[in-house]
Amino acid sequence: MRTVVFDLDGTLADTSGDLLDAANAVFRAAGHGDVLEHPRDAGTALRGGRAMLTLGYERLGLAVTQDDIDAGYPVLLQAYDAQINDKTTLYDGARAVVTRLKLAGYKVAICTNKPIALAEKLLKEMAFYDVFDAVVGAKTLPVSKPNPEPYILAVKLAGGDVEQSVLIGDTATDRKTSTAADAKSILVTFSPAGQSVKELFPDDTIDHFDELDAAVAKLIG
Repeated sequence: MRTVVFDLDGTLADTSGDLLDAANAVFRAAGHGDVLEHPRDAGTALRGGRAMLTLGYERLGLAVTQDDIDAGYPVLLQAYDAQINDKTTLYDGARAVVTRLKLAGYKVAICTNKPIALAEKLLKEMAFYDVFDAVVGAKTLPVSKPNPEPYILAVKLAGGDVEQSVLIGDTATDRKTSTAADAKSILVTFSPAGQSVKELFPDDTIDHFDELDAAVAKLIG
């Protein structure tokens, strides 16, 4: 069965505002005030909590240790959980294209490095959970992208075949995942990385979700 697997942060949804607020909660708790800014640091936000904390400590001129990151990360997750959908928005056309793909007979799934409980909570708050045939996130398995196992699991849980699947993403992590899984890849250019994703040599890129149907059909039929 043909399957389309989406990344979440930076692909289906711009979650950067809420992520940056959560990271700033860590710095405020340490007496530093807000260190990260939107949209300046949106790209870092979409790379995850540890990337944001690392950038913030570097911007403060403080030596960064793994202990600092490990201590701040649970605080960040707690803050994010409390305001997970305050500023987050789906990218234009995201909801419609998932519906169209389903109607065209594709299985659709999500494979994200966001902790699975937070991914499911966000999708449910956006009323965008039930349409997916499977959702796999961090801690679903002991490994995360770019290890191919979460992607392969997402395809299988959706009832699809990896050989007839394509990963829709926005970062080098997604591109590496598709390569490791021997799957096709389409990267979006409307995330903070913009047109630079073309340098990752995916099978295709799209500038808007209106282009995705044709791109998917070209790659997996």
